[in-house]
Amino acid sequence: MVRRLIQQDKMPLWVLLLAAVVGILAGLVCGLFETGVSWVVAQRGSLLADRPWWELLFMGFGISALLGMAGYFLTHALAPEAGGSGIPEIEGAMDDLRPVRWWRVLPVKFFGGICTLSSGMVLGREGPSVQIGGNLGKMVADIFRLPKEHGHALLAAGAAGGLAAAFNAPLAGILFVMEEMRPQFRYSFLAIKAVSISAVMATLTLQNMKGQHPVIALPHYDAPDLKALWLFLFMGAAFGVLGFVFNKLVLACQDGYLALHQNKRHRFVAIGMLVAGTFGVLAIFVPSVTGGGTELIPHLLSGDYAMATLFLIFSVRLVATLVCFCSGAPGGVFAPTLALGTLFGLVFGYIFHAAFPELGIEPGAFAIAGMGALFAATVRAPVTGIVLVTEMTDNYQLILPMMITTIGATIVAQWLGGRPIYSQILERTLRLAARQRRGENSAAA
Repeated sequence: MVRRLIQQDKMPLWVLLLAAVVGILAGLVCGLFETGVSWVVAQRGSLLADRPWWELLFMGFGISALLGMAGYFLTHALAPEAGGSGIPEIEGAMDDLRPVRWWRVLPVKFFGGICTLSSGMVLGREGPSVQIGGNLGKMVADIFRLPKEHGHALLAAGAAGGLAAAFNAPLAGILFVMEEMRPQFRYSFLAIKAVSISAVMATLTLQNMKGQHPVIALPHYDAPDLKALWLFLFMGAAFGVLGFVFNKLVLACQDGYLALHQNKRHRFVAIGMLVAGTFGVLAIFVPSVTGGGTELIPHLLSGDYAMATLFLIFSVRLVATLVCFCSGAPGGVFAPTLALGTLFGLVFGYIFHAAFPELGIEPGAFAIAGMGALFAATVRAPVTGIVLVTEMTDNYQLILPMMITTIGATIVAQWLGGRPIYSQILERTLRLAARQRRGENSAAA
């Protein structure tokens, strides 16, 4: 009887063990990915140190353009599905709509992502980490020839491990797969356990490499008074409108880039080099409008910026995020969105602080709530947004205002007709792939 029970349960136990392996691999590779980006950024900075402005101009453009050329060429030539954040590709794979060519995607996303992210472009490493983790899960499933159901569980487990490692946020990694990827995730106790184990192991691996500190070091803000909570709801409504508009702009900008390069390699790479080189120069002279944004957030909350300056940085970074992310570079929009939410929320915080001084409002509390609100409005995963920001900033006392803001943002975005950004990008990818197949069939006929 006992032997029969062990035999029946052998495969699930084997899958959970492999989920732990996937988590360790995701934590290790994503940690090395972060280290690689930091190392190249440091090398670029040392090459540009102590030079006159005209040398900075030409060298800054040239170095970043070369990095961009490498990232864009690798993507277009070897693995086009590695372009962008990669999260829509994982969602498509979980729905059996997109292939997972891990032997191509892993090296292209790793090295191409290091090149584009270190060039100064406004891109994040979190989306790529999800795609890297998912591909590692598929790799392990293929190596051990797991059946389709268990392979799906490892794919989801790898995605959770990748996000957990990117943000040092295990619970957010689990919730992201179960909430944002809920249409594709095949719920079962085995899959949920595999996702949880992978996220935990990825976080432990990352913390052994990088330490246990939060990703973003911010002050701990006191919980606002109950009579001030309606301001968070008002701000959430504004974030809902912003998230709806942002998603529309992303899709329009992607179509604009496609019209420019028409998927021709020389145009795709040339445009990418121009974008990367431009942001390489901006990174020298105006660093606050470049990069992913996680390093910028603590400076924003230091109180050194006037409200008009914050709104100007927000406006420029909004355009910069669209220009960089929609270009097809291997990089994500996760971190840039968090930075935009921080900026927009901080502007509201200053306005409310001036309008209602008797409430004793701390603008930083609105900035942290805004971080999760824009994520929720664009990705439509409010619970993940709340937990993610809480784990990243260690501000657990702000959970209630964050809940009010993110839920308000999600409801307004849904009321306006908005849909999750990653789902819309996946649908666009599938349409373009179907159009390309029809064109190839017509040419063959």
